[in-house]
Amino acid sequence: MDHQPKFFENLSGTGKAIGVLTSGGDAQGMNAAVRAVVRMGIYVKAKVYFVYEGYQGMVDGGDNIVEVSWESVSSILQVGGTVIGSARCKSFRTREGRLQAAYNLVQRGITNLCVIGGDGSLTGANLFREEWSGLLEELAQKGKIDEDAVKKYAYLNIVGMVGSIDNDFCGTDMTIGTDSALHRIIEVVDAIMTTAQSHQRTFVLEVMGRHCGYLALVSALACGADWVFIPEYPPEEGWEDSMCVKLSENRARKKRLNIIIVAEGAIDCHNKPITSEKVKDLVVQRLGFDTRVTILGHVQRGGTPSAFDRILASRMGVEAVLALLEATPATPACVVSLSGNQAVRLPLMECVQMTQEVQKAMDEGRFLEAVRLRGRSFENNLNTYKLLSHKKPDAELPKTNFNVAVLNVGAPAAGMNAAVRAAVRVGITEGHKMFAVIDGFEGFARGKIKEISWGYVGGWTGQGGSILGTKRTLPAKYLEKIADQMRTNNINALMVIGGFEAYESCLQLHEARSRFEEFCVPICVLPATISNNVPGTDFSIGADTALNAIVETCDRIKQSASGTKRRVFIIETMGGYCGYLANMGALAAGADAAYIFEEQFDIRELQANVEHLTEKMKTSIQRGLVLRNENCNENYTTDFIYQLYSEEGKGVFDCRKNVLGHMQQGGAPSPFDRNFGTKISAKAMQWISKKLKETYRKGKVFANTDDSVCLLGMRRRNLVFQPVAELKNETDFVHRIPKEQWWLKLRPLMKILAKYKTSYDVSDSGQLEHVAMHSPKEAETGAI
Repeated sequence: MDHQPKFFENLSGTGKAIGVLTSGGDAQGMNAAVRAVVRMGIYVKAKVYFVYEGYQGMVDGGDNIVEVSWESVSSILQVGGTVIGSARCKSFRTREGRLQAAYNLVQRGITNLCVIGGDGSLTGANLFREEWSGLLEELAQKGKIDEDAVKKYAYLNIVGMVGSIDNDFCGTDMTIGTDSALHRIIEVVDAIMTTAQSHQRTFVLEVMGRHCGYLALVSALACGADWVFIPEYPPEEGWEDSMCVKLSENRARKKRLNIIIVAEGAIDCHNKPITSEKVKDLVVQRLGFDTRVTILGHVQRGGTPSAFDRILASRMGVEAVLALLEATPATPACVVSLSGNQAVRLPLMECVQMTQEVQKAMDEGRFLEAVRLRGRSFENNLNTYKLLSHKKPDAELPKTNFNVAVLNVGAPAAGMNAAVRAAVRVGITEGHKMFAVIDGFEGFARGKIKEISWGYVGGWTGQGGSILGTKRTLPAKYLEKIADQMRTNNINALMVIGGFEAYESCLQLHEARSRFEEFCVPICVLPATISNNVPGTDFSIGADTALNAIVETCDRIKQSASGTKRRVFIIETMGGYCGYLANMGALAAGADAAYIFEEQFDIRELQANVEHLTEKMKTSIQRGLVLRNENCNENYTTDFIYQLYSEEGKGVFDCRKNVLGHMQQGGAPSPFDRNFGTKISAKAMQWISKKLKETYRKGKVFANTDDSVCLLGMRRRNLVFQPVAELKNETDFVHRIPKEQWWLKLRPLMKILAKYKTSYDVSDSGQLEHVAMHSPKEAETGAI
């Protein structure tokens, strides 16, 4: 069923007016969403209005509802919170208040509203929409508006975006602000760990989440906390004893610190609150450990939005305007959200009802149901945490007699260590002996291989780079020596964590199976590279951390440029031939252009960009930012582009250049990379166990089919194991990139938000879906 592709330039907003407001608690990334709505709205020739101070401003009217221009939203992308303000509004809850709000909107011809807020704000918007025609009738009866206005503005369209740091809204994998809040929490935990280690202390950290444990759960996963308390999954009776046993066991294993994370809404199985003070007192009384409490509070709402939140909010903002342009009187109010890596529209009330169901299940003590209603990614997080945090006593572990080796290949990427830790711990839980290979295949050939224990990988999640050591060397020239080592150490399976080299290495091992029986074992590749250039996956471990490093630097550079007016910066990013970092960095930093290898450009395009910047210097935004991928063109180098811009911009703007270099590879992994690395690694290890059982015959493992050498990748909404032999056709080996890359579809977004005329294929969006209740089976294949 092939539809004709649908392009947004055929959708016009002429004659439409869109109001945008932020309501409820603030969240980082709301400004990015506001900016995207305003610019996309103006781009399609609609009028766009700010509604200041949320619903309060809509009720008060006057200067609170103002038409805005393109420049109004300049420089807000990197600001946390919301620049248009948000207020709790009692009067909007009354019919009189809503009547006044309707009058204020009709006065300005606004019949399209984009609401960015939590479930309360969105429910209010829906009620307003349902009452709209009645409110207009009443205004006409009171003589405040005439009958023509009633007919002309007969329908109100509403599109919601969820801005909430708690990630407590059903139907959407990530709400705007959640990733940034995790960044704040992880920054604090990393800082606390060093002081706790110095004094052998226990820290109890209280994080936000009155009704939802997402922040507590994911930060516990991301820092390897010893214990976590969340409202959806209260501890069993007698948890006090088991927690104290766990803490003292960890101390006995020479672990110098303990971290306990408590969600502010944590409860026990009798619905009684568990407070951070209570947990502290318990540890002090029973164990006598030196214990401190840190309550993070509003720090979590503050600070600059992460790269993920900026891209998420920009994608959602553009999608929201599309949804408003396509809305008919019959369309229900919808929410735009992300499922996996796919933008979707969902009926607002279905999402709200499901969110309320979770609360109801918790109040009634149906906790397993509450976890299931939260959705697949929440359930996955919980299961992975349970798997990795508690080591069973040796006597209880199964014994499989299989030996599994883990190695890193290629350039270092943040999150590799989190993946190694998860692999080792899940492997031990499944009963295997786990071996670490030092320095990639080169080290393998030299016999640098040793067995590692559960405790050995403790504290690895937050470490950047590659602790095992990594080399770019491919196995082809050491095949014989590697086969010898596999035989000597009796290795029955391999997990290879790395970038394009890791994928190529496993292809070589697969092809060498006919000559070396030692390679006839299950092999799994986990994509880990800052370049995000591995075929078979939308995301690679490490790319998010690199993107944040780029965006942080761009923010600083933009700030310096706004001090000295009329300056354009040219910034070179890494990525080999893959333009992912340059393109997504440009989208997240609000750049004017990004030069990438995948989209050929010539001197005319460079000329057009210079002219575009010259025009921009006439407005109030007197600075420019241009990103260039290191290999986008062998002749148009960073120096060439810098010199061209300097010459052409003489008298209008001056130029500076900046090569970001290896700072993009370093740094502590971001929460996304820790979580992603941990979860895909745990899943890969379970796949290896399954393959080992399937291929064990007559006392040995023998696996020689294509599906026993796989790469585990995230594809749109699911995690999939794909045979590397099948991925060969999808790969451009000369330039080391996949032939098709999903993020190229987002390229027009950056151009639209930078005011370039462009074509944008929106065939993917537009279908209203329903909130699906997933089956327990689906949780295993589910989202990140």
